[in-house]
Amino acid sequence: MKELFVYHVVTEKAMRIGQHITFDKNNHNGVWRRVNEKLDVVNDIYKNPDKYKNTALEHHTSVALRELALEKIRVDQYPEYPSRMACLYVSKTVQEAEKWFEYFVSLGRPTFQIVKLKVDGNVFLGDAEKCFDGRLTEKENLILAEKYWENKDFDESSVIEMLVDGNLEVVEIVKKI
Repeated sequence: MKELFVYHVVTEKAMRIGQHITFDKNNHNGVWRRVNEKLDVVNDIYKNPDKYKNTALEHHTSVALRELALEKIRVDQYPEYPSRMACLYVSKTVQEAEKWFEYFVSLGRPTFQIVKLKVDGNVFLGDAEKCFDGRLTEKENLILAEKYWENKDFDESSVIEMLVDGNLEVVEIVKKI
């Protein structure tokens, strides 16, 4: 694999030059933690969908339904792609990262830096607009998840999300607040 450099908007804890990050089957991200906190609710929804029929799902519950379906399809059909629960979300260019930076700031999300990373791992370039709110049936979620990973009708004008895993190294602090 050729050397790859990408840009990441740092939102949880500031990073430093030379810092190494690993994402693999044993090293997960915050999405993994939040999804696992919702497993009991997800199982109850799938067992008793009528109980939730006229209820607005809490945000992290909806995300858990989506991410579990996405992970099942990825493992079964696209194992070469990074797991959304064991990856870093990055941008190909500084300009793309700047847009995400401003978006996170507008949400009030603590946003610290844009860093440049050297990546030694797997990459998936997808359409963030194909992410979906979790549904009450697993079948529906799996159909939507398959559409996300197959990446048909991918358009470069779409909202691009790039997932990377493996060994990552911070090589530059591009911007900091």
